[in-house]
Amino acid sequence: MFELGDILNDLFLERLNYLIYVVLLMIGLHAMIAKNNLIKKLIGMSIFQTAIILFYVSIGVKADATIPIYLPEHDPHGERAEEAGGPVALSVTEVAGYANPLPHVLMLTAIVVGVATLGLALALTQRIYQGYGTIEEDQLLVKLEREDGRTRKDEQPVPDATKSKSTKKTPTKRASKPASKKK
Repeated sequence: MFELGDILNDLFLERLNYLIYVVLLMIGLHAMIAKNNLIKKLIGMSIFQTAIILFYVSIGVKADATIPIYLPEHDPHGERAEEAGGPVALSVTEVAGYANPLPHVLMLTAIVVGVATLGLALALTQRIYQGYGTIEEDQLLVKLEREDGRTRKDEQPVPDATKSKSTKKTPTKRASKPASKKK
């Protein structure tokens, strides 16, 4: 009924682009989760994002479709519209020949947002390196815990027993001598 060659052809060769996207997604996800270096995590995030963008662009591809710019014969506002007495809607067969621009436009926006996010993340990583001297996650967490421990020690309240020793005694007022009467 089914031949092995047909199944492999259907699963892998016709859908090779989807297999590549899944592999790219897994590489990016692995880099974001398993790596300790912040730069490597950002590279993984970029690979992951690229795979998603490629996936959505490939969904928007339509065989034998043209860009969604009206051809002269399809222009509902041109000569044909004037002859018909006003704007004419395109027929279903005319519309079917155009590719949907929405996935491509959305992915163009995603690319811009991704570049901005990556730029901000790289700037933050550079600032972390300047402040802590490392971009390795393990070393950074150790340094942050040490710093947090130091600030907690500084913020601890002083016990009451030590307060009484450290506080200065206020001089007590001496009983005033009666003022001598002037004669």
